[in-house]
Amino acid sequence: MANDFKSFSKSNIAIDSGTYSTIYTVPGTDTESILLEIDIANTHASNDVTVDVKVNKNSGGTGGTDDIFIVKAAPVPVGGALKAVSGQKIVLMSTATGQDTVTVACSAASSADCIVSVLEDV
Repeated sequence: MANDFKSFSKSNIAIDSGTYSTIYTVPGTDTESILLEIDIANTHASNDVTVDVKVNKNSGGTGGTDDIFIVKAAPVPVGGALKAVSGQKIVLMSTATGQDTVTVACSAASSADCIVSVLEDV
């Protein structure tokens, strides 16, 4: 397999009412990806927002399935941005039992945009 750098984006991410916007899902079965960066911009005209970013570990393993917060209620000022992941690397997997996903939610509906950079097929 070839290593592929890819980016995935979502505008107007979901409001944090139990529903998260899925930004990335590891493709296929028995695939690994490396999460390189997550950037979130506040697009609201006049209010600060908070954002949550989760990795949903659906690939099983010793712990089964878990939803793991990368950031929880992280503040993003008006006109500002948040680097939720930058510099570190997070391994994401897919197996016969499921695929890991990256999800994001915002404190106000349609008030944030998100872009995720990954290295697939590692």
